[in-house]
Amino acid sequence: MKFDTPAGQNPIDQLKVVGKPTDRIDGKYKTTGTAPYAYERHDVAANQAYGYVVGAGIAKGRVRRIDTSAAKRAPGVLAIVTTLEHPRMERGKMNAAYLFGGDEVQHYHQAIAVVVAETFEQARAAAFLVTIDYAPVSGQFDLAAEAKRAKPVPGDSGEGSGGNGEERVGDFEGAFAQAPVQFDETYSTADESHAMMEPHATIAAWDGDKVTLWTSNQMIAWGHGSLAKILGVPKENVRLDSPYVGGGFGGKLFVRADAVLAALGAKAARRPVKVALTRPLVMNNTTHRPATIQRVRIGATKDGTITAIAHESTSGNLPDGDPETAVNQTKLLYAGANRLTALKLAHLDLPEGNAMRAPGEAPGLMVLEVAMDEMAEKLGLDPVEFRIRNDTQVDPSDPKRPFSHRDLVGCLTRGAEKFGWSKRNAKPGQVRDGQWLVGLGMAAAFRNNMVMKSGARVRLDGSGTVTVETDMTDIGTGSYTIIAQTAAEMMGVPLDRVVVRLGDSAFPASSGSGGQFGGNSSTAGVYAACVKLREAVAQRLGINSADAVFVDGQVRAGNRAVPLGEAASKGELSAQDTIEFGDISKKQQQSTFGAHFVEVGVDADTAEIRVRRMLAVCAAGRILNPKSARSQVIGGMVMGTGAALMEELAVDTTRGFFANHDLAGYEVPVHADIPHQEVVFLDEVDTMSSPMKAKGVGELGICGVGAAVANAVYNATGIRVRNYPITLDKLLDRMPDAA
Repeated sequence: MKFDTPAGQNPIDQLKVVGKPTDRIDGKYKTTGTAPYAYERHDVAANQAYGYVVGAGIAKGRVRRIDTSAAKRAPGVLAIVTTLEHPRMERGKMNAAYLFGGDEVQHYHQAIAVVVAETFEQARAAAFLVTIDYAPVSGQFDLAAEAKRAKPVPGDSGEGSGGNGEERVGDFEGAFAQAPVQFDETYSTADESHAMMEPHATIAAWDGDKVTLWTSNQMIAWGHGSLAKILGVPKENVRLDSPYVGGGFGGKLFVRADAVLAALGAKAARRPVKVALTRPLVMNNTTHRPATIQRVRIGATKDGTITAIAHESTSGNLPDGDPETAVNQTKLLYAGANRLTALKLAHLDLPEGNAMRAPGEAPGLMVLEVAMDEMAEKLGLDPVEFRIRNDTQVDPSDPKRPFSHRDLVGCLTRGAEKFGWSKRNAKPGQVRDGQWLVGLGMAAAFRNNMVMKSGARVRLDGSGTVTVETDMTDIGTGSYTIIAQTAAEMMGVPLDRVVVRLGDSAFPASSGSGGQFGGNSSTAGVYAACVKLREAVAQRLGINSADAVFVDGQVRAGNRAVPLGEAASKGELSAQDTIEFGDISKKQQQSTFGAHFVEVGVDADTAEIRVRRMLAVCAAGRILNPKSARSQVIGGMVMGTGAALMEELAVDTTRGFFANHDLAGYEVPVHADIPHQEVVFLDEVDTMSSPMKAKGVGELGICGVGAAVANAVYNATGIRVRNYPITLDKLLDRMPDAA
């Protein structure tokens, strides 16, 4: 099915199942511990052995020699595979780092061996007996030191954000110089880890020259092709199966060392092998969100109209990596005739920087929305009003190109009213609650809407049960449920008559999970397959498909009503299709919007920060399942709070690694850190987006919330911190006197 014109009326608009706050159908498995995650697939292959990955102990250089003699003699050891036994293997789709093979070390904890043994403990013990002789060389590990040598480069997150190294509209420098009110500040954000609960994990088993991997991966079609390329085997000889993923946040978009080494270890040991990356390897061997140094300049008239805006970001990565696309939202969020955005990339020999939840917009809005707060104060304007004055209904870089649907103002005004923003004291440091200094902050949220080609197969049996098969994944987002809701709505059956099977490369290729494109795209693919199945059912029953109404488990036309299952009484009916999106998104800009409001308390004596209250108002097209959508947004709000207040991979700039590479040293928010959270979805549909008239919402929740926290801290204390995270050491010696 080609989607190249705006969506008209269709069965989804009935909203009998779609749009309802529905419990996740996979919830019972996850809450009872029976959901089959990759490392726990004890049922799929007998006699599984355990692999333990050895990571490089240097950040840059070469491996001269690996001595495995003592490890091979250790109890239970079945096989050892080392990087020196293989030439450098091909890279998979969108990998910047090589995962295995050859003697070159690109980054600390790069995989250089896997030890396979009867038990995990035996594999781990033997791994510590492997000795490696390195030839280290000096590297570049400090972004601040390398930033002055960074060059403008194009960048693409692969998730809808990116651009050229430098982009200009109008005359920024001239307009900025003439602006009556000017703002110019530099900020920084830290390296961050995905830190998902389920580590990267894979079980691999060979059957002759064919290999099956039960793995934890967000993008099955990408992973399928990448593994075939890396292993050097035909694509038809590789199968991936990933029905449940325990968190990914972008860290499992691409194949990592666990999958490659499980396959190599299984071939060497001649039996199935399971590999899970330890937490230090998750943080140093896989990918992370790169740190940034960002400069924002804003020029405005005295009444608060922006006349010039510039946002420049510098980040670091391996030589073949991309920059963090932190300026993307600044191209589209606010009006202003004269504009400059720039991406610069420094060469760093740290682990690979790549997509993490809302790549680009998450760190970019942490900066832009603080700058907007500072400029509003300079102008003497309320921060909400300043943003409203600079709203735009067209792409500021191309005024002939309107937004398909944009209600940022609605998000701001609804949020301000609901949060009690009018009661905020604009003068910082004035509100006390006992020992706590109390402040309110807000920020706009923005994330581009992206759609991707997505396929599905839908089957109908004689009992009237509808089965959906697609390689779409559920990474904790609720894919099972919204796909079931879509099929139920289209085929006119209750949810308990729908079976959803996900995550198998043998199924039709979907969009996969990431970039907040997954929900909208994958359900649109199911919609397309169901349209075909409806036609097949009508034909089998001798009904004109244009007249057929699918409702209450029946197919009705005129005075005739036939049970749906009767169409498959003589044999199962099956239909398969793929939604393909034309250039409709080029005609109108598709984006999602929101507003975050946060209240914090800061201890007057210790500078401890406590978030007290949070509200997000979102405008993101039709919300397919308000219950799971809310869960996605509050999860993003939690992550944004972590980025604002605690999350930071500490770089050892001498040895080139992330020193706090576990959940004891890398702090993330816990229940005690997160207060009441409220989410409001504005009622909207976007006919330009898909037949579902939905957009993504999974990453909008993290966009801007860090800045709202930072702005609230400023309002509470009068201290402006421009270097994230805002830890108490950055406040203590500047705190107002405790009177």
